[in-house]
Amino acid sequence: MKQLCSDERGQDIAEYAVMLAVVLVIVVGTVRLIGSNANNVFSQVGSSIQ
Repeated sequence: MKQLCSDERGQDIAEYAVMLAVVLVIVVGTVRLIGSNANNVFSQVGSSIQ
């Protein structure tokens, strides 16, 4: 029973999964923000060219 409680291999995998999820949320949020701003800039440039 003690050996079963002290086995932490699954815990490491779970921690890496949580860290990966946090990084992905940050990356997706940043890409969406930059994409939205870039779209506005290109729209303004297109309007000023016409």
